[in-house]
Amino acid sequence: MRTFTETGRRAQIVQAAIETIAELGYGRASFSQIAKRAGLSSTGLISYHFAGKDELMSEIVTEVMGTFTAFVLPRMQAQDTKADELRAFVESNVDFMRAHRTQLVALLDIMASARRDDGSPLHGAGVAEADLAKLTEFLHEGQQAGEFRQFDPRVMAVAIMSLRDGVLRALAADPGLDLDVYERELVALVVLATRKELQC
Repeated sequence: MRTFTETGRRAQIVQAAIETIAELGYGRASFSQIAKRAGLSSTGLISYHFAGKDELMSEIVTEVMGTFTAFVLPRMQAQDTKADELRAFVESNVDFMRAHRTQLVALLDIMASARRDDGSPLHGAGVAEADLAKLTEFLHEGQQAGEFRQFDPRVMAVAIMSLRDGVLRALAADPGLDLDVYERELVALVVLATRKELQC
């Protein structure tokens, strides 16, 4: 079991790594740069807590995704209908971007840049697929409850996630992005695409 000091040091390193990646990019986020940002005397202090860059990146992915789930899930669970849950999901995703832009920019870069020898993502691929599967099942349940129109849940889940990720990429490129406008239009798109009254 880690001591309080060790836990605090790991958190300090993770935060410094997130800020370094968000500012410099994954490729330039060396242990040297991370140690400098964290105010550490040497990179050895990072190596003491993390076996290598891959382990540190994995810790970042786990932490950011855990924070995201803790932010979004209660807002969805507070709703009475699947339709309201879906709206809350979209709104809380954008709200999370407002509050955690740096973390999300770092996460996006890690998932896009860290690759295995065969070119497959080293971090986050399983998480992304699991989230997609959960949203697919949620949409199917909404159809079964008679709240959503008939559509292919998997296709709709992919579309919603793609729209969400598109906003995140735009925010990564432009920190001054007007998220109020994006949130309003994203909610409208998702609601109109899924509501039962819509006939295609």
